[in-house]
Amino acid sequence: MIVAVASGKGGTGKTTVSINLAVALGSEVQLLDCDVEEPNVSLFLSGSLDSVEVVTTKVPEVDETLCDACGECGLFCRFHAIVSLETKPLVFPELCHACGGCSLVCPRQAIREVERRIGDIETTRCGEISVVRGQLDVGVAMSPPLIRAVKARSRKDALVIVDAPPGVSCPVIAAISGADYVILVTEPTPFGLNDLALAVAMVREIKLPFGVVINRVGIGDDRVHRFCQENDIPVLLELPDDRRVAEAYSKGIAAVKALPQYRKHFQHLLDTCLETIRGSGG
Repeated sequence: MIVAVASGKGGTGKTTVSINLAVALGSEVQLLDCDVEEPNVSLFLSGSLDSVEVVTTKVPEVDETLCDACGECGLFCRFHAIVSLETKPLVFPELCHACGGCSLVCPRQAIREVERRIGDIETTRCGEISVVRGQLDVGVAMSPPLIRAVKARSRKDALVIVDAPPGVSCPVIAAISGADYVILVTEPTPFGLNDLALAVAMVREIKLPFGVVINRVGIGDDRVHRFCQENDIPVLLELPDDRRVAEAYSKGIAAVKALPQYRKHFQHLLDTCLETIRGSGG
């Protein structure tokens, strides 16, 4: 089973929820840190390093001895990753989506695909938690290929929790696609409500079951609660604005370890998600 934790904006407590769910389970679990541009799960769950793998993607390379500058490759590429202006093609690997189309349409077979490093994947063991963390290289523009590579390491014999990137763009879609349930984390502020509405529209568009966790209850108003009620969205858990949680977080300590009374809340949250999945036949 795969439970993804996402949010319409950064800073709502998405990673906090992901980590505490994994710790509260108390049995074998795999935590995928798919926020590959800013991974931070390892700040809270350090352990023994199992492996580090380099991740690459394919980009075109032009053999200028064969190329006659016909321009077919540039006409095909909708992302303008290869351009021919009556000269030998120029390749912009940062824009390439690795579809391989340019090499297929080249009438002179002057284009081949070569590997380009985009980041790495680190797997660590922290007790009963296996953490798989993707780290995008500096200067790499597109994170979905690395996110998909992280998700390809997901196990079938354990619960998988996906810590998704914030927002509603392509990286988030790559992270939550295929999940059995999505937890949307928000905060009771005008910004939280605006971005929650965007996230709700996203998960409904791709037809994934979901519920909401409202973090830092007490700092804003009740508009998020009213939005969920009016749109038949289940509120799975409400977490208070607790200074002790923030202090534990600043020290890299999960809330359920620093404040054991929170453990039952995250266990109940996870039980609710799993019951919904089983009820839907997942």
